[in-house]
Amino acid sequence: MANIIFMGTPEFAVSSLQALHAAFGVTTVVSAPDKPRGRGLSVSPSNVTQAALDLGITDILQPSSLKDPAFVHEITDRTPDVICVIAFRILPRAIYSLARCGSFNVHASLLPTFRGAAPINHAIINGEHETGVTSFLLNDVVDTGTILLQRTCSISDGTTAGELYAQLMPLAAECAVDTCRGLLSGSIIPRSQVDGLASPAPKVFRETSVIDWTKDRNTVRNFIHGLSPAPCAWTHWNDDVLKIYRASWCDGQGAPGTWSMKNGLLTVACLDGMLSIDEMQLPGKRRMLFSDVARGYRGPTEGKFR
Repeated sequence: MANIIFMGTPEFAVSSLQALHAAFGVTTVVSAPDKPRGRGLSVSPSNVTQAALDLGITDILQPSSLKDPAFVHEITDRTPDVICVIAFRILPRAIYSLARCGSFNVHASLLPTFRGAAPINHAIINGEHETGVTSFLLNDVVDTGTILLQRTCSISDGTTAGELYAQLMPLAAECAVDTCRGLLSGSIIPRSQVDGLASPAPKVFRETSVIDWTKDRNTVRNFIHGLSPAPCAWTHWNDDVLKIYRASWCDGQGAPGTWSMKNGLLTVACLDGMLSIDEMQLPGKRRMLFSDVARGYRGPTEGKFR
């Protein structure tokens, strides 16, 4: 029986843990320490820790520091055959070098494109029609290790980052299982990434999610969908912060940023045409379709976003 250690934290990694445990039996799970969550700030486990408990995995490690000699000693004592890392922290060499057959990460892009913390967001923001997942051997430079396997999928028009996230989770699980099987059997031949084809995918923040209406409408729409549902693209509307989750094409022209509300639509002008704002959220309100917002709206019917 293979000795597999799984490392991950968020929901994205859960399907892969479940699939690996079903295929091989994961012996140890490493995740982030429990922390306060929700309105009551009650301490609760990460998605991966909870999934491990649900699977009956009892050997769960939650180190504060991956460089802690005590943690390195714990992984050393477990003599792993394979370490699988998905949506976790950067592993030091002292950890990833311990796996007999190799330590690998499953990244949510077709490397070397979109190296970084937010590949799903940037695939949508950049208007890609295809993406996928890549498993690669860990090394000292983030997301640059030799490629083991890749699985591709198409991105349909209008897909949001949240929808692509859900689409890639089972693909990552499939890739993780096939990669683990290939490493254990020695059947995978790693291949180097072509650094000249690399593109960055840095973490996205609220501060950089404000919409620039002076850009063309395709760019603006991709930006909105690439940040939906989080951190969410936003603009100022009637002195409030308006979050926008989804937009669609519509006819018309106007000065960039000008908006109007008529015929049941909220439309806004970009550099080369108009968009209809389909889903939105005002301060203190829940996320809603514009049709629901319009029923109780009593403010001005035209203006300019800024």
